[in-house]
Amino acid sequence: MNPSIQSYIDYLKFEKRYSEHTVRSYHDDLRQFFQFLQQSFGELALKDISAAFVRSWLASLKEKKISSRSIVRKISSLQSFFKYQLKMGSLSQTPMAHINIPKMAKRLPVFVSEQDMDRLFSSIVFPDSWKGLTDRLLLSIFYNTGMRLSELINLRADKLDFGNRTLKVLGKGNKERIIPISPQLISSINEYLKQKTKMIGQPDTTYLLVNEQGKKLYPKYAYLAVKKYLSVITTVDKKSPHVLRHSFATHLTNGGADLNSVKELLGHTSLAATQVYTHNTIEKLKDVHKKAHPRG
Repeated sequence: MNPSIQSYIDYLKFEKRYSEHTVRSYHDDLRQFFQFLQQSFGELALKDISAAFVRSWLASLKEKKISSRSIVRKISSLQSFFKYQLKMGSLSQTPMAHINIPKMAKRLPVFVSEQDMDRLFSSIVFPDSWKGLTDRLLLSIFYNTGMRLSELINLRADKLDFGNRTLKVLGKGNKERIIPISPQLISSINEYLKQKTKMIGQPDTTYLLVNEQGKKLYPKYAYLAVKKYLSVITTVDKKSPHVLRHSFATHLTNGGADLNSVKELLGHTSLAATQVYTHNTIEKLKDVHKKAHPRG
């Protein structure tokens, strides 16, 4: 691997503490960029990479019909990489200064309706097995807390505070946040912990959720469980843990929750990231107006 890329990837892993998935995305984008440079222009020193070379790469991506969203992400990866090189003194200027980011229409978050989420927990029968118990609690925690996939599978049992009805989550950038939980969810977690000692021989006691072998869940397990049960109750195109996170935030916003509070619960660093959920609220109001007003 290019030494400058390796140094940057180590920085993302060990200092920024980014998730494995995020680090892999950055690495893939940088590898593709430097492969393109090598094939098109030969060996180049970092200081010799200009905006013209970056534009050539972006043009080649457009020719390959790469989506605008993916191109924007790749530009972001390069911006971050060259910013790091400036910080380390490897460069005196960045080639990204004159790179324009394509404008994209804002994509509204996909979410499941409140009625469908209620049906999931009140009408759907989960198997009377350890997997059924785990899947139900996993879905409950996702929807009741809005946490990310990586946060859920890494949720430690000792981060639950039953007295204060809260749990502590380790989020992006190694930042902790505290999320309140309902008495109903506490009851479900308590029952899960009791059954854990009965049904699993020697379970991992560090993490709350474990599979049938008593081991910490892996991301694909959680993703497949969510997809399976959401497929039963909804026709939304996407059926992933992040859709449950969107549903949590959208339902809070629709219920009148303060946007700053939703921001803190989600662990967003910027309010701008949270404001997208107000668009769903506005769309709902438009729909109500259209259906109810005589001239709607």
